[in-house]
Amino acid sequence: MKSTVVVSDPEIMHRTPCFRGTRVPFKTLIDCLEGGYSLDEFRNQFPAVAREQAVQALEEAKDLLLANIA
Repeated sequence: MKSTVVVSDPEIMHRTPCFRGTRVPFKTLIDCLEGGYSLDEFRNQFPAVAREQAVQALEEAKDLLLANIA
């Protein structure tokens, strides 16, 4: 099983869920996508987040959402 790419650490951004190894909040990705930006546009603004990290985080969020609905 892969480890989660989004972590919450009291030492980083006051526990704001961020991409592992960065200070980029996961919510920033969601906000960008919601605003009509592409994943590549998000990555141009936040190059510290690898494409694979962003995709995995979205997959994990999808899985959690579907698990809570079922």
